[in-house]
Amino acid sequence: MDADVVIAGAGPTGLMLACELRLAGVDVMVVERLAERTGESRAGGIHSRTLEVLDQRGILDRFLAVGELTPVAHFSGLWLDLDGFESRYPHPLMLPQSAIERLLEEWAAELGVRVRWSSEVSGIRQDEAVVEVELCTADAAPATLRARYLVGCDGGRSTVRKLSGIDFPGTPATMTALLGDVELPDLPEEYIFMRRCTGGHFSAIALEPGWHRVFTSEYDHVADRDEPATFEQLRESLVRLAGTDFGMHNPKWISRFGDAARQASRYREGRVLLAGDAAHIHYPAGGQGLNVGVQDAVNLGWKLALVVRGQAPESLLDSYHAERHPVAERVLQNTRAQAALVRPGAETDALRDVFGSLLEFDDVNQFLGGMITGLHIRYPADGDHPLAGRRVPDVDLKTPDGDTWVYELLHAARPVLLDLRGSAEATAVTDGWADRVDLVEARSEDDSWPVPAVGEVPPPAALLIRPDGHVAWAAAVGAAPDISALRTALATWFGPAQEG
Repeated sequence: MDADVVIAGAGPTGLMLACELRLAGVDVMVVERLAERTGESRAGGIHSRTLEVLDQRGILDRFLAVGELTPVAHFSGLWLDLDGFESRYPHPLMLPQSAIERLLEEWAAELGVRVRWSSEVSGIRQDEAVVEVELCTADAAPATLRARYLVGCDGGRSTVRKLSGIDFPGTPATMTALLGDVELPDLPEEYIFMRRCTGGHFSAIALEPGWHRVFTSEYDHVADRDEPATFEQLRESLVRLAGTDFGMHNPKWISRFGDAARQASRYREGRVLLAGDAAHIHYPAGGQGLNVGVQDAVNLGWKLALVVRGQAPESLLDSYHAERHPVAERVLQNTRAQAALVRPGAETDALRDVFGSLLEFDDVNQFLGGMITGLHIRYPADGDHPLAGRRVPDVDLKTPDGDTWVYELLHAARPVLLDLRGSAEATAVTDGWADRVDLVEARSEDDSWPVPAVGEVPPPAALLIRPDGHVAWAAAVGAAPDISALRTALATWFGPAQEG
């Protein structure tokens, strides 16, 4: 084998997945068709749940040091209030994708991830034991890699998805949007956000000193997907919408997107899996795309590692599709709604007025904010405890070794049985999984724990936390813990117990 896992694509999803696998001791090789970073930077921020994921791995400080936490979020240009959200980081971190990729690449290098540039997947063959990945390299010399698994993180036009015969159904584009980072010396305001015009809308947002990210969206015209996007096209589009180009010059890069919404019919075909844009594309409303991809990687990484190490059956990988496909499906639906809500026209104007008034209700604001930030995600789970299937709150803890907090326990990307009431029965059960589950005894001095979409709940007596931060099992205080359910959860998610 050339690697346990080959990952196609060195964007945020591919790099995050590579790091998750390396934390678990899996040998990884990332192959990327580009020769180097282009500086293109479509995404511009990180939402709450992804910030929490980075905090779970102990690397969030690297991102906070170069980005800016900003109390803004929106649904189709209508502002959301995130101040009351139950997270240490309720507000998004404004940070260009290029910086996000640089930080993830540095972390990957520290963990020993190998990245092979100028290497594009051109063929796939798989059997019951191995997947062979054919590459087209910079010098046109063919190369073949052998691995246990291949994960396509190679974008919306994913070669891995196409070669694997995975359908990509959805709805086609109905509009054309252009974006680029440029200098705008004549912009009369610090920024312009989603200003609607007769033919579409435009934005000019300062993400870096001296530079503005310009977006233009024009409806009822769809550009050829293979037509290069140019600075002149962006300038002309801005003039049509705004009546001026605000002195636009010196572009860093220009790109194009639309409102097509498509999703892979399945996320796994044998030894091939998909994540990020390779599995789902949508209108980039609300800045959800990069975040969904990174969370795909964190859901898949620990599961794939357990299978590669022979500690869990291959059927565990089916839970990746079962959990993440519905999440992306909801994102496609909410971005379709946002695209419709921003279209020009008097009817849409009236709809936006009504929708804006609804946002004044806390429940509506909480519902949409939880959707955009990812804090409301709940995976199917056994048991009726309100934490089951949800991400665990990052509460402060007291342990025999000193004060800590829940997410610090997840830095190693290992599952944790957190015992808060000294349950001898629960802790004894974990002996069979001691090689892959960490047992932590601690106390929480909080009277209640905040749970998005639920409210305040009593601290549990014990809970089993997956490496992605979601709760696999929880026991309420005052009742005997269901040891049979705990044993089932351990076997379901982390494989059979060690013999002897």
